[in-house]
Parts: sequence; C-alpha cells; structure tokens
Amino acid sequence: MMPQAVLIELLDRIAASHGAPVLIGADELADWPAEAVTALQSQGVITRARPAVSAVCPGCERECVMPVYTLTGAGHVAGAFIVCDKRSDINRVPVPVDRLEQWQVSGESIAGMLAGLLGLHRSGRDDTSGGRWEVGLLKGAKHSSHVVMRAGNGLTLELAGHSVALAEVLALDNGTLSVDRRALTRLVDQPVAGAGDVESAAQRRERLKKRVQALKAKGVRAFLKTVAEEEGISVSRLKQLLKDDTAPAKSPLNW
Repeated sequence: MMPQAVLIELLDRIAASHGAPVLIGADELADWPAEAVTALQSQGVITRARPAVSAVCPGCERECVMPVYTLTGAGHVAGAFIVCDKRSDINRVPVPVDRLEQWQVSGESIAGMLAGLLGLHRSGRDDTSGGRWEVGLLKGAKHSSHVVMRAGNGLTLELAGHSVALAEVLALDNGTLSVDRRALTRLVDQPVAGAGDVESAAQRRERLKKRVQALKAKGVRAFLKTVAEEEGISVSRLKQLLKDDTAPAKSPLNW
C-alpha cells in the first residue's frame, strides 16, 4: 500500500465517520509503509488510543473475535489471553500484548495537522457535531480568508467562497506530509463575491478578545502585534475591533 493511498483511506474514513475518531489496529498499522506511519505519528494525525478489549483468537482456524483479558504488573499490561468457549480441547489462549495496540485518527487531529503545516492559529470555533473545523486564517498576496474543513461526502476545505477536496491539496510522500499552500493562496486571492465563512462583528470581537487574553496569560508581551499579524490587519485596526462599541453613549451635558 503506497503512502498516498494510506492517507486517502484515512481521509475517507474520517469523512464517513463525520469526523468522529476512527480506530486503527496494530495488525493494520503493520501493513502500512513505515515511512507513512512515522509521518502520521509525528504530525499528530494518528495518536495512541486505549488497547483493544477484543481480538481475533489465534487458538484455531475459526479465528473467532473474542474478549481479551489482561494481566497487569508494575502499572502496565504484563500479559493477555482469550478464554475459548467454542471447543473443549482449548481453554486459555495467549494473545501477544502488542496485537492489542490501537491508534486513532479524527477530524480534530487532521484539522490540527493542517494548521501546523500551514502555520495557522486555530480559533477553536469548531462544530464537531456538524462536521466543521476551523483551521485558521490564511493570508494571500491581496486578501485573507478563514480556512474551514468540513466532513460530508468527503473531507473538503472551504475558503474565500471556494471548496476544494482535501485529498487534492494534501500529500504524503517520502515520509513527509505536505499541503499545497500555493494552490490555497491562489483561491484566497480570487474570492467569490458574497461567499465565505460568515462571522458577525460581535463574534469576531469575542474571538479576538479570547485570543488576546490567551496570549497575555502565556506571558506574550507583543500580544496585540501577534494577533494583528494572525488576522492580517494593523495593530490600530485590531484595537478598533476589540473596542466594545455596545456601551451606552454618555449623556450630553446640559448647560
């Protein structure tokens, strides 16, 4: 199985699950190219999950799926076995512990990987139940646009009113994950009039305030400059957006 085929299969599984976590067993992982596994693990696309609680019994040719019982010692699994109730000549069947290893991939992990590859800050305005993840604000030469990933018939990226299949701009080759940033910035600089991800002025102000507060809490001194660069605006414009203009105006003085 080629690395790109592994990636496309993962994207298809996530789309089919509407972004919910999908488990990958140790046996399947062992069939993938080692370079693909390393790349997916290092980018946080696949993360370790809890060990499997059932497995295919290796006791005979029937290959029944059975519950697994584990023995722990010193805080880790020291052994595992299946109790066969199908045949009288088989009782306890040992199961290699490494066969219980599981990994998982989700819409959240893929969105996080995309943000990392593009160098974007995620705002946290996700709707996982609706199959929507905010990847970040991507700046082109002339315009900026929020990049949103959606799960439907497939995984797609929406930006500046355009929609593109994620598999068309994401690649796994030579042990490296890469995204076609040039293709995405071209779309950003050719926005579709009247389209795009809608965000009200109040929602944007609240999002920016939370981002500023988070940076201040982390001790970032140039927090206004950092947020302004993320948004592709000036610091003075950011200050205007942060100002709460809903406060009641002062009453005029009566002379």
